[in-house]
Amino acid sequence: MVTAPTPATAFQIQVVSTPAEQEMFLNVPNRVYATDPNWVPPLRSSIAKQLSPENPFLEYGKLQPFIAVTQTAKGSEAVGRIVAAVNQRLIEREGQSVGVFGFFECINDGAIAQALLHAACQWLREQGMTKIRGPIDLSTHNNCLFLVDGFDSPPMIMMPYNPPYYPAFMEQDGWQKGRDAYAYLLNLERPLPPRYEKGYRIASKSGIHFRPLHLKGEAFTQDAQNLYFLFNKAFVNNYSSSPRTLEEFMEEGKSLQSLVDPDIFWIAEHNGEMIGFFMALPDYNIALKHVNGKLNWLGILKFLWYRRQVNQARVIVICALPEFRRQMVPLALIHLGMSGGTQTGKAYKQAELGYVYEDNEPSRKVIEATGATIYKTYRIYEKALSLTPQ
Repeated sequence: MVTAPTPATAFQIQVVSTPAEQEMFLNVPNRVYATDPNWVPPLRSSIAKQLSPENPFLEYGKLQPFIAVTQTAKGSEAVGRIVAAVNQRLIEREGQSVGVFGFFECINDGAIAQALLHAACQWLREQGMTKIRGPIDLSTHNNCLFLVDGFDSPPMIMMPYNPPYYPAFMEQDGWQKGRDAYAYLLNLERPLPPRYEKGYRIASKSGIHFRPLHLKGEAFTQDAQNLYFLFNKAFVNNYSSSPRTLEEFMEEGKSLQSLVDPDIFWIAEHNGEMIGFFMALPDYNIALKHVNGKLNWLGILKFLWYRRQVNQARVIVICALPEFRRQMVPLALIHLGMSGGTQTGKAYKQAELGYVYEDNEPSRKVIEATGATIYKTYRIYEKALSLTPQ
């Protein structure tokens, strides 16, 4: 336990090891975002599940949560949190001892933030790590990135959000930019340029078959498994990416199954084999904002009520195997996804595309040709871990 009094707050950094401490960990965002109108509370059950001993991540990784605790008139209260993690699959892929930190939240106190970051660094040193990267919640398939520009609107579904002062914490503590990423916004009330429909015609004539994602029974299970193998094949070289287990992927897929709108989730096949997909979801954050992070019976009723207000979507992935890009498969998938979202009876007025890493020029060119423009910028930070704390 580390005690670090400051002019602003006296606090202690401690490991999370009891149910009471986990509750304190889960409560930190409520303190940080108490007056932020753009914050969408994450589902507490989802965060708790990621930190539980049953998380499949622990088959190939390990983690340690920390909290910053201060004493108030009501007793102990957590005012910051962080999780340090070793993802062995990431280490094997990159060939270097890189650890990650994630789940970071902190009140606007630089001393507390620095102490949390240093606790994560020290734990990773003890695990033999020589570099730290983050924010990454165990892997980039989960929540990752700090928002560094575009704080004027709420995040869309499965996108990060944080106070504007987090990037300053990182810079003051000597962290360097690892990679920036962008989110684009597209006005769906304007038609796409003709090249996208032309791409669909070319792809169809070349023998590519397109269909919506299956949503029921064995057909959904088979689609989800095929998406898993295609995702791992197509994104193997993505920055800081590491493969998930099939169990992890299927668990996430089942959690999203009831949220899918098949008109904006398209599959591309060639000779019966999945070779691309367009994955978009309605922006259910519009509804989740009202459930306060809890899908109990009241939260479910609120979610069902407010989901009727969803009028935008997030395009999460546009994927096509490289050998099929000359057949215009990415353009065809965008055409189908956007057409499906703007057909009669659909409420979607705009779509977010991303995130896309700054150096992913092929994807950025395809997206920018739609007329979409960057409206949010995100960043992952890195830092070398010296043998002894600085």
